[in-house]
Amino acid sequence: MEKDRLPKGQKWISKPVVYDIVKDIKDVDLSTYRLKFFGAVENPIEMTYEHFVSMAKDRTVADFHCVTTWSVKDISWEGIKTKELLKMIKPKKEAKFVMAHCLEGYTTNFPIDYLYDEASMLAYKMNGEIIPKRHGFPIRLVIPSLYAWKSAKYLTALEFMTHDKKGFWELRGYHDVGDPWKEERFDED
Repeated sequence: MEKDRLPKGQKWISKPVVYDIVKDIKDVDLSTYRLKFFGAVENPIEMTYEHFVSMAKDRTVADFHCVTTWSVKDISWEGIKTKELLKMIKPKKEAKFVMAHCLEGYTTNFPIDYLYDEASMLAYKMNGEIIPKRHGFPIRLVIPSLYAWKSAKYLTALEFMTHDKKGFWELRGYHDVGDPWKEERFDED
């Protein structure tokens, strides 16, 4: 049912609004770009964009919910499901949290369990096209079950942590988890 797709306090719009923490996002040199997985893992990995794309075989379609109360239906993402990457990285048993690190200095934290969600992925395509720069090129973390600020753009690394640490917006009062179905917008929610 249509109503069941929209969390309380949200409204549908036709396309995502773009927000950035810096005025200008630098162009990415794909010859030097590296995506890193490190911290409390058995197998730290660093991969090139080319290697990532060669492995990218997964697709998911999901609604996208922003903490500012808008939602967009049925965004298609292509890349690698995070649960598949976890099989390669092998997080240690004590790894309970993840910090996403991005090109422009942005960070966001969340419990590791969200990387096991069927729809969560690292994406290089959005709606059938290479992700546009303003939407997160070269790679975007996509966690549809959380508000969009957790779907970090311009991803450079995932750090696996034994203890929670606050990211950019979380240090400024946003909720540590950000579940739209629980309206977890701010720390006091």
